[in-house]
Parts: sequence; C-alpha cells; structure tokens
Amino acid sequence: MFKDIFQKKRKYATIPSERTGQNDAPEGVDRPRREVPEGLMNKCSKCGTIQYSKELEKNLKVCPSCGYHMRLNAMERVKMTLDEGFIEYDSDMVSVDPLEFPGYKSKLEQQTMKSGLKDAVVTGEGSIDGHPVVVCVMSFDFFSGSMGSVVGEKITRAIEKATQKKLPLIIFSTSGGARMQESILSLMQMAKTSSALARLDEQGGLYISVITDPTTGGVSASFTMLGDINIAEPGAIFGFAGRIVIEQTIRQKLPDDFQTAEFNLQHGQLDMVVHRKDLRTTLAKLLDMHEVKGEV
Repeated sequence: MFKDIFQKKRKYATIPSERTGQNDAPEGVDRPRREVPEGLMNKCSKCGTIQYSKELEKNLKVCPSCGYHMRLNAMERVKMTLDEGFIEYDSDMVSVDPLEFPGYKSKLEQQTMKSGLKDAVVTGEGSIDGHPVVVCVMSFDFFSGSMGSVVGEKITRAIEKATQKKLPLIIFSTSGGARMQESILSLMQMAKTSSALARLDEQGGLYISVITDPTTGGVSASFTMLGDINIAEPGAIFGFAGRIVIEQTIRQKLPDDFQTAEFNLQHGQLDMVVHRKDLRTTLAKLLDMHEVKGEV
C-alpha cells in the first residue's frame, strides 16, 4: 500500500511497443494498438520539425519553422501556379530503352509507379491570373528529374508551341542532370532545347526560367540558365558540378552557402529570389509588364 502511495508518477504517457506487442492491459486481454496513420505527419528535412501534412500543404510545403522550401511534384506545382483549365501536351509520351541499358526498363516502371508520372516533366498550356502561358514543369520524384530523350523532346515541343502561338514560356526546373541510361541521346537534348529557345528568342518570345531545388548537371547547363528572366526559390541549390566534385578538383573549401539561390544572386547568376507564396503573383506581374499577346 505504502509503495503505491509514494511511487513516482509517470510524467508522460507511453505507447506500447509494436515490436514486443506489450501493453498495460490485464493478462489475457488484447488492446488495439495506437497507430499514426501514414502521411498524417511530415518532418522537415532541414530543421527536423514535425508538422501535420495538411497544415504543411496549406503553407505551400514551406516549413513554417525554418522556411525550407520542400520539393513539389509536377502536378502540385501546376495546381499551385496556374489557373484552372490546364491543357497537358504529349501526355502519352513515354521513355523506351534505346541502348538496352541493364535494368533500365524495370526502373522506368518503378519510377512511374512511385511518382504517378510517365516521365520527369509535364508540359502544357494554361494561364496565370488570366495571362496565357506555355509551361514545362519538371519533377524530381521521377528518376531524380533526370533529362532523357523524352524530357528533351517534350520541352522542345513546348518551346515550339510557345513560338508558334506567340505565348510566353515558363520552365520550372529541378533535376539531377542528364540520364546516363540514355548516354549521348540524353546529352543531345541540351543542344536541342537550347536551339529551340534561340528560335523563340529570334521571334521576340518571352522565356522565364524558375529554378527550384535542386537543379544540376546538363539541365542547369542548358535551358535552365537561358531565361530572359531567371528566378529561383529561396535556398534552391543549382549549378553544373556538385560541391564535392568541385572541392576535390580545386582542392579548396567552398563557402557554406555555395550554389544556393542567394549565393548565385549575389554573384550575378540570377535576377531574383522569390518566396513560393509570392511566386504566382510575381509571374503574373512579369507577364503583365511584358504585355505578351497570344493567339488562341
């Protein structure tokens, strides 16, 4: 009795271990285990703060604690940026295995199942605050946003549509670079997309490049940095070679903020860094300022 009176009370409630299956129920009585539904919570990869996923979505997937801009998939970006009525281009286009690279076909199938996309970019036509635009939106969750022949072809076709219809073009980039499983066929997309942009420029077309985290390799070295206006989200990492490769090559320690949007802005590689909550409004103002009239 005295032991029960003076026993130190628990300060926090405990949840039974799923590994052991033990709980405080009377012997022979099984209580239902308390489980957190999958997807209910989300942890910031930068500061570690745990938040409700629905609240995070309301905040456009920007961590309210540290301001870290989490990655968006292509359709999330489309929904967040464009008005209703988006028309997708080339939705049936899928990658094949032209070089018969070992395991490539199965990896493509896995990436489609995981991301719900057919490749690493979604292209199409829509409007932003009533201004008609052609957009290309890359998605890092399909093969790390790598650029193969389909990505390059879809972007090139979208650029040609913008040129033909005299519509402004916006490309949202995120990528790990050219897709090695397609070798030279992926590398040639750098020249193909850049050539298409040159023709758009010759016709007086407007191209706005929006750089998101991360954008590296052949994508950063081609269409990403060719915008008439180059914008990046806060903290976005972009550049050609990775930090470790550069440090090993030059044998020097790089600044902590090297290759961030803020660092690149300071060194003349960007026109502006825009918070995600202000991006749609900023794009609408730029489109209005340039008064680009399209042919419907």
